[in-house]
Amino acid sequence: MDQYIGKMLDNRYEILECIGTGGMAVVYKARDHRLNRLVAIKILKPELANDADFRRRFHDESQAVAMLSHANIVSVYDVSNSDGLNYIVMELIDGLTLKQYMKRRGTPLNWREAQHFITQIMRALSHAHGRGIIHRDIKPHNIMVLRDGSVKVTDFGIAQLASAAQNTMTQEAIGSVHYISPEQAKGSHVDCRTDIYSAGVVLYEMLTGRLPFEGDTPVAVAIQHIKSIPVPPCDLNPDVPRALEAITMKAMAPELPQRYASAEEMLDDLKEFRKNPDFQVATAPEADASDEPTMVVPAKVITASVRVPVERREPERSAQPERKERRRREEDDYDYDDEPPRRGSAIPAVAAVLVILFFIVGMGYFLINFFLKDLFAEAPEYEVPNLLGYTLNQLEQNKSILGDFELEVRGTVYSTEYPEGQICEQSPEGKTRVREGDKTITVSVSGGEDNMYMPDVEGWDARKALAMLQDEMGLRVAQEFTSSDTIAEGYVISYTPMAKTRVGEGYQMDVTILISTGPDTPQATVTRFLNVPIEDAKAQITQLGLTVGKVDEYYSDEYAEGRVMWQSVNPGEQVDKGRAIDLWVSKGAEAPPEPTPSEAPEVSESPEPSDMPAEPTVDVGIPTSTQTITVNLDAYSGSVLVTIIVGQNTIFDNTVDANLNNVVSRTVSASGLQHVYVYIDRTLVESYPLDFRQ
Repeated sequence: MDQYIGKMLDNRYEILECIGTGGMAVVYKARDHRLNRLVAIKILKPELANDADFRRRFHDESQAVAMLSHANIVSVYDVSNSDGLNYIVMELIDGLTLKQYMKRRGTPLNWREAQHFITQIMRALSHAHGRGIIHRDIKPHNIMVLRDGSVKVTDFGIAQLASAAQNTMTQEAIGSVHYISPEQAKGSHVDCRTDIYSAGVVLYEMLTGRLPFEGDTPVAVAIQHIKSIPVPPCDLNPDVPRALEAITMKAMAPELPQRYASAEEMLDDLKEFRKNPDFQVATAPEADASDEPTMVVPAKVITASVRVPVERREPERSAQPERKERRRREEDDYDYDDEPPRRGSAIPAVAAVLVILFFIVGMGYFLINFFLKDLFAEAPEYEVPNLLGYTLNQLEQNKSILGDFELEVRGTVYSTEYPEGQICEQSPEGKTRVREGDKTITVSVSGGEDNMYMPDVEGWDARKALAMLQDEMGLRVAQEFTSSDTIAEGYVISYTPMAKTRVGEGYQMDVTILISTGPDTPQATVTRFLNVPIEDAKAQITQLGLTVGKVDEYYSDEYAEGRVMWQSVNPGEQVDKGRAIDLWVSKGAEAPPEPTPSEAPEVSESPEPSDMPAEPTVDVGIPTSTQTITVNLDAYSGSVLVTIIVGQNTIFDNTVDANLNNVVSRTVSASGLQHVYVYIDRTLVESYPLDFRQ
């Protein structure tokens, strides 16, 4: 049995079961007894938890990610240490990874479904990038698909830690290299465009059912990401629209200037594509490949500094079959019997062998000096200066304190240990040793001993939290709402900035709290009950999770007795389960009243033509009335075809400019109970009964 099952962390989180294992941590399902909700807890593996430097970075990165609050990002609730265990408390997701989802489908996803997923992924990246957080490991394994079709991106900020912790090639690295960006493969600086490239690879895989690049080794795959261009999605799946293909290829452009500059820019194109599938995706001018020298690429991607010379490979499309066919024709036309026999000295053959031997020796020397030397070389280490207690002015005046390190100020925090203005927190800690690429020190400045710091309002009643933050502390509070299966309605799910951040005059004044609206109400799609026997209709309504509302009976010439002639909710409409559906049931055709002797018309034995009525008269035994039928066109623009049918008669069928006339109104006289049908552009938008007996 797992040693952590049943364990209570911080006297709050009870570990229930193991639900997954990754390269860095083991994930458990747990119960938060303080808020009475289920959560996911990611516990660091022992070999990483024993590394003090990694623990520090793990804590700092997780704290930053905990500030993210978005519907398409898995929420981080807490980062803590209990009995030597370092762990993250996260939102528990009931769903599959996108990789599992694609494997279950077994075929490329429908392009509409792929567009739906990538739009949500890009919204999550836009939110994170706006707060300075880059994911660095976007892949289907880190994207969760929920039962309602929404997606959530997980493991934000963890990829950087994973790359620092892995000194050998692991299965996780092998999986990630298929989605790695060219700049990551080169070991260059990364920014938000790294995540955009990886998201493009995910979109490519959804549309085509395959990865853009494959290879025998991770290094071979990484090199293709740097210089190769994948087969266009339409060549593999003709159903993919050209505009969506262009969006995918632009996101996967190997050169940064050719790629989307931001997640918002890619989202704009996705929105435009949804409105106009034929729109043209804007592309930047490509560089002239003929002027580009052969590049030496350091494949730091995975574990070591391996340098491999590669040349740009242009996409092989329609030209490739033509070259093969031309080469085949040339070989067929060549007459090998006409070639004279060759004779000569053995000296050229010996010379050729010697040249080959020299080449092999030279290649061996090259490989040893350029590959293995970098492979086993140890990167230099530097000691981090201790900056605690210094002010920013002191560091500015005395550059020798920082030396070659760069300073990044995270913000001002409450501190009882350090006076206001002094550095009270730093990462990495002083006196620790770091390698060449980690020479940035992030610090927080003390705001002094003051009560004006952000309180921990997670799990509070929203009214109580607003009273404290707005009324007592005078802060500006923005409220955001989202559904939650674990947090009761009206309670705070999360907030920003993080707890103990300095707030108040001169500091952070804007606070955002995310409030739960309770669990999503399950919905049902109403079916068509018209002309269905009333008992069958009632059974269908109950089976849908709805309730039968008021049932009235009316005479009808159109519907047989006992059958439904009207329903209060139109077919196809989605409503909350439990909603009442009212019905009208036919009593059959109404028998005309028998005329009394005094009312009986006198019939002439031989009426003259002039005595015949010019127009048909209405039967005085059936009540009639005049009703006005109105169609509202506020939701439409431009020319629309409006059709109004009463019973079996079409009373209006004309094209109307909705920009000039937002209402179509017609008056009609009829008798009895009639059914009204309204069509817009030949699509039924409204139907209801109308009583003309009044």
